[in-house]
Amino acid sequence: MELFSLIGEHDHEQVVFCHEPSCGYKGIIAIHNTVLGPALGGTRYWNYGSDEEAFVDALRLSRGMTYKAAVAGLNLGGGKSVIVGDPKRANREEIFRAHGRFVETLKGRYITAEDVGTSVDDMEFVAMETEHVTGRANTSGDPSPVTAYGVYRGIKAAAMARFGSDSLSGKTITVQGVGHVGYYLCQNLASEGARLVVTDIDQERVQRVVHDFGATAVGLDEIYSVECDVYAPSALGATINDQTIPVLKAGIVAGAANNVLAEARHGDELHKRGILYAPDYVINAGGLINVYGELNGWTSERAMRKAGDIYATLLRIFELSENEGVPTYQAADRIAEQRISSIGKIQQTWV
Repeated sequence: MELFSLIGEHDHEQVVFCHEPSCGYKGIIAIHNTVLGPALGGTRYWNYGSDEEAFVDALRLSRGMTYKAAVAGLNLGGGKSVIVGDPKRANREEIFRAHGRFVETLKGRYITAEDVGTSVDDMEFVAMETEHVTGRANTSGDPSPVTAYGVYRGIKAAAMARFGSDSLSGKTITVQGVGHVGYYLCQNLASEGARLVVTDIDQERVQRVVHDFGATAVGLDEIYSVECDVYAPSALGATINDQTIPVLKAGIVAGAANNVLAEARHGDELHKRGILYAPDYVINAGGLINVYGELNGWTSERAMRKAGDIYATLLRIFELSENEGVPTYQAADRIAEQRISSIGKIQQTWV
């Protein structure tokens, strides 16, 4: 694997490989772009199949954070951390304090937060070693409700563009992954009368959603072929791929997961089939908005209102896609790149 060619493919600024042998910590911190501000992105704790897989994931996720912040109108760059290991490990203090020490070495170029496999409690350990961490207890806390609300508003925008009405009452929505964000998303959708079909690797989570919201449970692989109005991938990414697209029976793909498209060409395939795709880094920006609000002293109500703006942002992307005849993921990229380019041209002044 040519590391520098992968780093240079999407103009990443910096990648830091971190190791603390005393506790088995292995981490990667990827900084994609800091034109708009310090790179912010959560720490993912996952049992990757290889170091290469972890490296590529950090690159993809950090680039997504740059575009997410740019489209959301936030003054942040994009970064991401991944920790290689068992996310169910019980003794976590050493791992996350080690991680915090490496974050501290970047002196504010990178700010971390929770992500898949990590929690608010883990961020408290990180905070023992660095101030460059958000999403802590007694601050903005768990960003899941804000993320879920933004996704909910994004699904309504997609429904407006696809069906001519943003009402979700009576619409069938399949939700893949009902963890923290997925649960709150189901709560929002059920409150509007949507019919929910759900799946998750954790059957306790599935049964909770079935009990609380009257959802129908299906198998992990069955979710793709369920006839529905909206498919909402809200677990790990790359679920839109060569195997799932041929069996997909949805008018809209819009969910909370990152990197929903296994490859960019799969966005082209959705476009050709007339399936409306809400670009992942746009619709799931609520979590980033939440921690940005924490950094800037926003109230929780203001963060929720800002997440609600995802509705208007997606309508703008859908309009650009239709007017220029390009897939929605390309329309979103154009808007992000235009903002980064225009701000990047402003000459820095020194006081």
